[in-house]
Amino acid sequence: MTQQVKRAFKCRFYPTDEQAAELSRTFGCVRLVYNKALEERTRAWYEQQRRISYVQSSAALTQWKKTAELAFLAEVSSVPLQQALRHLQGAFGNFFARRAKYPRFKSRKKSRASAEYTRSGFTWRDGRLTLAKIPEPLDIRWSRPLPPGSEPTTVTVSQDSAGRWFVSLLCDDDVPALPASDKAVGIDAGLTSLATLSTGEKIANPRYERKDRARLAKAQRELSRKAKGSHNREKARRKVARVHARITDRRRDFLHKLTTRLVRENQTVVIEDLTVRNLVKNHSLARAISDAAWTRLRSMLEYKCAWYGRELVVVDRWFPSSKLCGACGTIAAKMPLNVRTWTCDCGATHDRDVNAARTVKAAGLAVSACGGGVRPQRENSRTGQLPAKQEALTAK
Repeated sequence: MTQQVKRAFKCRFYPTDEQAAELSRTFGCVRLVYNKALEERTRAWYEQQRRISYVQSSAALTQWKKTAELAFLAEVSSVPLQQALRHLQGAFGNFFARRAKYPRFKSRKKSRASAEYTRSGFTWRDGRLTLAKIPEPLDIRWSRPLPPGSEPTTVTVSQDSAGRWFVSLLCDDDVPALPASDKAVGIDAGLTSLATLSTGEKIANPRYERKDRARLAKAQRELSRKAKGSHNREKARRKVARVHARITDRRRDFLHKLTTRLVRENQTVVIEDLTVRNLVKNHSLARAISDAAWTRLRSMLEYKCAWYGRELVVVDRWFPSSKLCGACGTIAAKMPLNVRTWTCDCGATHDRDVNAARTVKAAGLAVSACGGGVRPQRENSRTGQLPAKQEALTAK
């Protein structure tokens, strides 16, 4: 049994000087159109209490191209500009649905430089990609082939802060479901061990940011000593960005391998619903929590379980996994972070993380069986106490 999914294949490419100049100009125009459309929408609402739709923004874009001030917008492909307006429309849709905050303006220095092309904006022939307004095909270094017989429906070109160029091709792919299994696993996320499994296995936290912290600090010191606006400062900035890119790439690779293994080996995967946004408020642990990338771990598990026919169960954040005895069900009154092994009144001795993973697994299997949610009495929320994981982390 196979399932057709939308899958993005991201590869590096090396543009010529002419291609790099044209793409950089396109990135700037995309950012300008997005910001100008956002400004017009904001002004129309606050001054006239009027909403502007995508169709009206698209018509305004046509008028902008006819002005002497913005005539250069007609020199780049119109497809990425229209896609920028669609992205803005989606951002407002998420805002009105209360899934996101109000759309923000794109910064030249901080925002991701990218342009999205739909079918009318590129040509795909014999495995070679040619973008609109760029006569020569891109020199793509294929890290893996596209699915047989599949052609990209959307192409996104981007440049990261380290100066590397990437192209992401969105294709329809047939993903075969994995063979059914009777195994289930509970996962307790942590800092010393990135993940503790209900089987008793502890997966060490690689701490990539900590390993490269000295290299990063040296690069940042060199950057701080360069004159603003100088060519040497730009070279130093790129060096800092390359260190960050190295950390990010290694972390992503590790998480991909870990989540793929967990999904392949287990039919049901149970995790906790951690509020990372609140956990990083603990300033002594914020850097370590960010380096662990728990949110990315969860997002990878979500889409891989959906792809391969597995079940992902998320246990409520208020479930006292660390305090609950896996033998008798007694909930301990307190469980400070420095307590790694504890003994229940029933005589059972628990490794804190392994016990938490096992209780999470048991709760998740109960959810899977009855279709309900793991949400015990909310007395702790009424008394102002924090969720179990957050309470432990903020106790240090």
